[in-house]
Order: sequence, then C-alpha cells, then structure tokens
Amino acid sequence: MPESGDHQHSPLIHLVDDDQAVRDSLALLISTVGLRVQSWADPVLFAAQFDRQSIGAIVLDVRMPGVSGLALLAQLMEQGVDQPVILLTGHGTVDMCRRAFKGGAAEFLEKPVDDEVLLEALQTAVRQHVRLRARTQADRAAQEYYAQLSPREREVLALIVQGLTNKEIGRALDVSPRTVETHRANLFAKLQAPSLAWLIRRYAPLTEL
Repeated sequence: MPESGDHQHSPLIHLVDDDQAVRDSLALLISTVGLRVQSWADPVLFAAQFDRQSIGAIVLDVRMPGVSGLALLAQLMEQGVDQPVILLTGHGTVDMCRRAFKGGAAEFLEKPVDDEVLLEALQTAVRQHVRLRARTQADRAAQEYYAQLSPREREVLALIVQGLTNKEIGRALDVSPRTVETHRANLFAKLQAPSLAWLIRRYAPLTEL
C-alpha cells in the first residue's frame, strides 16, 4: 500500500527492502519532499505487481532474500522498465558499484545513506524520468503524424531534411516547384510543424528509417 501522500498525480517512489525499519524510515524521509512512496518487502511481488506506468523512480536494496537487487535490476532492464533505479547497499564494493552502473542503475548509494544525498538522487531521477516520458510521448506523436503523409509527401520531407530547395526537390522528383510548394505546405500542416528547424529536428530520424 502507498506509505504516504494524497496527491495521486505526484511522482511515485517504489521502495523495495526486506527490512521494515528501513522501509518505514526511508518512506517517511521521501514523503517530506512531496513524493508518494509505495513500499515492498518482497522483490518478487514488486516485480509482478508494481505500476510500470507511474512517473517516479525505484529504490532497491542490493541484499534481499530470494532475489538480489542486482538480479532484480537486470530483470527490470530486460523488461524495458524505464523508471530510474537507485541501488542501496550496506556492503558496497567497487565491483558491485561497477556492476550496478553497467546494469543500468541511475545511482548506487551506501548505507547508512545521507538523507540529502538520497533525496537529491531521487529528485534528479524523477526529473530524468519526466523528460524521458515526455520525449517518448513526443516521438510516438511524431510517428502518428508521419503515418498520415502520402508517399510523395514523405519523399518531399526526406529531401527537405537533406537541405534541398524547392527547385532542387522539383528536379529530383521531376515535378514543378509549385507542386513541391503544395506538398511542402500540406506536410507542414499534417505534421503541425511550427518551423523548418523544428521539422528537421523532429522528423529527420524518421526519414532515415
């Protein structure tokens, strides 16, 4: 159950640790900066049931019965979970730290963790996740708009992205500059492009597929 917070739209921190005292103290700390907390004693249950759509971050203890934090991190990465993961350990080593970052951890902190360090790491992780979700949503919208273009409009777009003028595009496609201008106006409207620079930045990757 959620440990704290009534703000259903505020970021959610999943706290996974088999030690109840640690869960309680960290949940209380995290809630002081306005973040919701959901605590999990069982890492297997967490992996099966946690809300993958929520904005936030995951805090994992490295040493837990059944499955280690590093093993759970690997499982989450394989499943494409995008919430940043912060690992906590009371017995950190250089090799463990290296494995954590190589495995995709956003941060690796040793217990007893400094309150301010943990909160700063969490707030940084949440900001990163917000940006990632916004970028993913924008990319999805771009693909949907791109799918609305006709084959000819896609050809014109690809040449616009390459920097060709209307005359050059006309010669390349064997059509008049006026026809190119019509296609150009149509694709700008369909893609809801406010400027040429925005169009190139947003759609250049799709024209290369």
